[in-house]
Amino acid sequence: MGYYSAKVQIYILGLVCFFGPGMFNALNGMGGGGQLNQKNGNNANTALYSTFTLFGLVGGAIVNLFGIRPCMFIAGLTYALYSGSYILVNSTGNGSLTVACGALLGAGAGVFWAAQGMIMMSYPRDDEKGAFITIFWVIFNLGGVLGGIVPFVINYHNTGALSNAAYIAFVVLESLGAFMSWALVPPRKVVRADGSHIKIDPHPSIKSQLQGMGRIMTNPLIFALIPLSFSSNFYYSYQFSVYNGKLFTTRTRGFNNMWYWCSEIIASLCFGALLDTKSMSRKKRGIVSLSIVAVLWNLCWILTYRIQRHYSADKEYPGGQIDFLEPHRSALPIALYAFMGVCDALWQNMAYWLLGTLATDPSTSAHYAGVYKSMQSLGAAVAWQLAAKEVNYMVQMATNWALINLSIPTMLFVTMRIKDSDKGMDGEQDITAATTTTYSRYDGNTEADTGSYSWNKEKADQSTIAEDTTGLGRNDATLTSSNPNYA
Repeated sequence: MGYYSAKVQIYILGLVCFFGPGMFNALNGMGGGGQLNQKNGNNANTALYSTFTLFGLVGGAIVNLFGIRPCMFIAGLTYALYSGSYILVNSTGNGSLTVACGALLGAGAGVFWAAQGMIMMSYPRDDEKGAFITIFWVIFNLGGVLGGIVPFVINYHNTGALSNAAYIAFVVLESLGAFMSWALVPPRKVVRADGSHIKIDPHPSIKSQLQGMGRIMTNPLIFALIPLSFSSNFYYSYQFSVYNGKLFTTRTRGFNNMWYWCSEIIASLCFGALLDTKSMSRKKRGIVSLSIVAVLWNLCWILTYRIQRHYSADKEYPGGQIDFLEPHRSALPIALYAFMGVCDALWQNMAYWLLGTLATDPSTSAHYAGVYKSMQSLGAAVAWQLAAKEVNYMVQMATNWALINLSIPTMLFVTMRIKDSDKGMDGEQDITAATTTTYSRYDGNTEADTGSYSWNKEKADQSTIAEDTTGLGRNDATLTSSNPNYA
């Protein structure tokens, strides 16, 4: 497994996100960015996800035009800028800069996650998708664990807002993540385990990217996944701000985040194995996985309701804020918060797995990721504004519960259209460039009846050729290219 292998690149991607978005998740998980007054943090999140919605749509095109590494580097620095803005809040109480930095971070995150999605969806073979998602999710969420340890240790004896030292630690770690993006190699140099390469557009143009976006936006399966996308970050505002931010002391919030992100890691390991199991067809894996997700999410919201009914914006939880050193009060609420992390991991893993069945080439994957993150951010922008306005907590909880259950039927619709072979979705039309046909590797014995192909003789004994004119759901060992923009 060399440095240019797809799996090694996923490890590096995980580390980039470990130090960047992973630290952001930990800070956001403190509720209000670690401030006692959560208004600034909630407004900043609204600004963040509003711009994220726009840049999520165009992020795929930007990445296709300028390349993964420069995009992730510049976008990664916006995470550090956002965390650093809270130092000014500590000094002056003025949150204007934080809101502005939140809007800037939204633009950066839209591009950053389009690049991440391009790699996650196009690098693995079909039978590796669950494993690659798990590898990434484990490393990424270890960032959340570390990010929970930092404020817990630094703020152990502090009952106020997060200290400047903690914010400086976040800035340093997030900056490190941005610089680590240069360790990724261009997609054209990536080699899968079977020796195949990644197909990229050798000469991307603004026109071709706009056409690609148009084809993606008219794909009915993408529309079917909009409820999933919209809901997939919606619940964070409730979990982080209303539940963790209101119920617990400052140091306990950091303690809770360690368990939240640890539970995500464990859940991802188990769920990834299920998504890749060879004892079931691909469609059956999807149905079984979605059923598990539906049951666990509903159980989570039932348990959450039992706690939520005891407090509101105007009514403290019985006995006041909970500290982790009060096990008789804290054990069940902390365990439930960790269980929320389990459900989040399953939801995100399921989303990436479903999207991974739609496209495998980097250009299309970047567009898919962009649309997914855009709709996700639109939901988050609405949710964080609900938190900022302190809408009735029970209403926020019920809205989240309803959105999850509204998403499940449309996810089932997409799952039922997954073919048990690797040839994509039943009945789907070509959504990639009309002139593009990609093939699996050729073994010198079997070839498709129609179409043309490019063949690497050195790989001729490794596998078989199969035509894919849909661009959906197959692991194509596609043609290599020398696109200089994929830097």
